[in-house]
Amino acid sequence: MALLEIRDLVVRYGEIEALRGISLQVEQGKVVTLLGANGAGKSTTLRAISGLEKPASGDILFDGKSIAGQGPEAIVRLGIAHVPEGRRVFPGLTVKENIMLGASNRRVSSREISREADAMFDLFPDIRTFANTLGWTLSGGQLQMVAVARGLMAKPRLLLLDEPSLGLAPVIVQAVFRIISQIRQTTTVLLVEQNARMGLSVADFGYVLETGRIVLGGKPDELWGNEAIRAAYLGGHAKATA
Repeated sequence: MALLEIRDLVVRYGEIEALRGISLQVEQGKVVTLLGANGAGKSTTLRAISGLEKPASGDILFDGKSIAGQGPEAIVRLGIAHVPEGRRVFPGLTVKENIMLGASNRRVSSREISREADAMFDLFPDIRTFANTLGWTLSGGQLQMVAVARGLMAKPRLLLLDEPSLGLAPVIVQAVFRIISQIRQTTTVLLVEQNARMGLSVADFGYVLETGRIVLGGKPDELWGNEAIRAAYLGGHAKATA
């Protein structure tokens, strides 16, 4: 059974249909990437899963149980953490304080949370020296690492990552994706990414979204070898699979 299953999901913003009946699965222990151009519906998919958007119809199953329409707090408690686009690190808190906030859904002592936050610096050594630095002083790449570390502090079974490479220099993108490769050892990941090459480099399976519909799905080598995926990124129109 899939850890996450989306069935015929429709999400609307007023009269605009952002998702038009999409269906997908994320297996336990896998990395699945959602690819597509701006406006394809990738971020909306993550927001619906994490409870930030209410579906108009369809269903979202987590570990076999429907979570569609539940609020973000309840969904976090179930074991789903969402690292949104834009990082959203609190500028007036230190790096360590920002990371510790990720454990706010868990009933553990502040001492234990502090210990776990310190351990995050083993996974993210590039920000270790900034532990006591205020968030507003960090670079984009450092902010992204803080945001991912904060998401992992929730001890999620499923981590939703939205555009982790956005606005980052290539060398920093490489570092962030190395971390994603390490995360997959303990956490299932659903990754939204415009950078097709990087998204597929860490994925076990990928889906291509175009104007609110899934038009392609397959293993990374199948997708990368298909001309339709290039058409999607060049503004063309991929033909939907049966």
